[in-house]
Amino acid sequence: MLSETSTATVRATLPAVGAAIGDIADLFYRKLFEAHPELLRDLFNRGNQASGAQRQALAGSIAAFATQLVEHPDTRPDVMLSRIANKHASLGITAPQYEIVHTHLFAAIAEVLGDAVTPEVAAAWDEVYWLMANALIAIEERLYAHRAVAAGDVWREWTVTSRAEDTQDVATFRITPSDGTPAPGFRPGQYVSVQVELPDGARQIRQYSLTGTTGAGHRTFSVKRVRGEDGPEGEVSAHLHARLSPGDRLRVSAPYGDLVLDGTDDAPLLLASAGIGCTPILSMLEHLAEEGHPSPVTVVHGDRSPADHALRVDHAALTGGLPDASAHFWYEHPEPGHPAHRTGTVDLSGLPVAPRTRAYLCGPLPFMRAVRSQLLDKGVSAADIHYEVFGPDLWLAQD
Repeated sequence: MLSETSTATVRATLPAVGAAIGDIADLFYRKLFEAHPELLRDLFNRGNQASGAQRQALAGSIAAFATQLVEHPDTRPDVMLSRIANKHASLGITAPQYEIVHTHLFAAIAEVLGDAVTPEVAAAWDEVYWLMANALIAIEERLYAHRAVAAGDVWREWTVTSRAEDTQDVATFRITPSDGTPAPGFRPGQYVSVQVELPDGARQIRQYSLTGTTGAGHRTFSVKRVRGEDGPEGEVSAHLHARLSPGDRLRVSAPYGDLVLDGTDDAPLLLASAGIGCTPILSMLEHLAEEGHPSPVTVVHGDRSPADHALRVDHAALTGGLPDASAHFWYEHPEPGHPAHRTGTVDLSGLPVAPRTRAYLCGPLPFMRAVRSQLLDKGVSAADIHYEVFGPDLWLAQD
């Protein structure tokens, strides 16, 4: 909890800091990478840095955390913190790196805000930072302990055993631990980080959802090639599509991610995805089929066309294997004979949603915002709507 003195100072300065937080984040990253170029080369996603998405996400998370501290001092944004901590754990982030961030973030704050940063203001926002940082450190330590690894020691070498082309832009890779040890377990919906060495020597990292059964000795993940239609081409996805073949080796992290099924009850479920966001949903469906989930499961997916729908056959078959489930696929460019009311973008207005439904969403941010709004209109509790963002979490940054 923020101290009483700092609460008053943060409340008074939050409008000014909030208005400048984008400039602060931009300057922070410039200072950070000037001092530690290896972080941009081998840790941070260069594509997200170039597009500004990571800066938006950082600004949004800091502003949201500070707002929570002053407006709701008895609660903490645990959902946001858990999502960040899981991503950090998959990257092997450790406590000393928060000191590095602190140094350059507060240098940026002082430079952008100038004389407005009095000793009292600096102390108050220092308290905000360490409340957030220490909360993340504590969560990350628990995540490492759960995996029985030392903090940050999440990486191991895996060997590609097979590759399948699911669509023109999606390839699925099966991997096994190179040392022959058992593959670590994972919860349906979780992801791994994959690190590749690019031609310029950079070791870039991306996250990919795991699919397939949790009990197998191998793991599978699917990669959609980012072709750069709306921004830069995805350098890691392009590298994996062009160069990764059976027999090659990869550095892969332990599984993390908090978009996982709540296994404590048998509530009705709605699993909604768009594009490559279907991958964590497929893992959930396989788990539900194995468990014989008795309650209704509504599966929703949106895509450009059936040919673009990765793992489409599996998506439908896994749904069909459940005792009480239905699949509803929307396509912007459907095949002849596809139902007219399933043409275009996902529209839940005609779908019944059972009471107590838990919803899990994964896909582009506009898709998830639209689906969440429709679910709220249908009476689904906000606490029962869970989501996963591929890349920086811009949900808060755009609120």
